[in-house]
Formats: sequence, structure tokens, C-alpha cells
Amino acid sequence: MKKVLFVCVGNSGRSQMAEAFFNNIAKGKAEASSAGTNPAAIVDPQVVQAMQEVGIDISGYTPKKITLQMVEGSDRVVIMGCGSENACPATFVPTEDWGLDDPKGQSIDKVREIRDEIKRRVEELVLQIAA
Repeated sequence: MKKVLFVCVGNSGRSQMAEAFFNNIAKGKAEASSAGTNPAAIVDPQVVQAMQEVGIDISGYTPKKITLQMVEGSDRVVIMGCGSENACPATFVPTEDWGLDDPKGQSIDKVREIRDEIKRRVEELVLQIAA
């Protein structure tokens, strides 16, 4: 089974949404996880709310610190816009940077825009990987 790792700095927004969308859309044909280089204490409450609005509950998710084992166990790593190349690990697996805005501190409308863009990109990724 193909595995994707979504990475952002805090693992409290973008990467959590991407993980949830991916696993929901892939329906077991591929698997995603997420992590951060400097994980926050909790998933952003506005991100939880935005995901609940589309029927996905991530209220029980917790931010995790990225490990070498996570990277090595992945077929692809998607960086969610870390903002600094020093903040995201270099890897030997295919890596791409989606360069998305951070939802932290944004209005709920902006969080929804980010959520919808993540969903669009995840749908494309699932088609590529789970085919």
C-alpha cells in the first residue's frame, strides 16, 4: 500500500486536513499520515470546525513531530508550505511543496479557502497514487 506523509511546521492545520481528506478519499487504497517540524499543542480549533463543516471530524487528532522513520516509511512526502527550507527535512523519497497559506490566525472564511484547496489537491494526489 502506498503511503503519503504530509508535513507542515505545526501539524495543527494544513497537514492535518490533508491527512484526513486523503484517508477519507482513498478509502484504504493508500494511506496518509501527517507530522510537523515544530508541532503545536493542539489542532487549530478553526481547522477542526472547517473540517466538521464538510463531514470530517478531526477533533481527536493530535500534532506529531516528524521522525526519520516517518519519512523513510513513506512513498511520497508533501510539504504544505513550511516557509523555510531549513524547517522541512530533505528526503530521499519523492517530495513536493504545495506552498499553501497557514490557516493559523486566519478568519474562518480563509481557513475554508485553504481547506478547499487542500481537498482539490488531495483528490488529484489520490488519483495518482491509488490508481
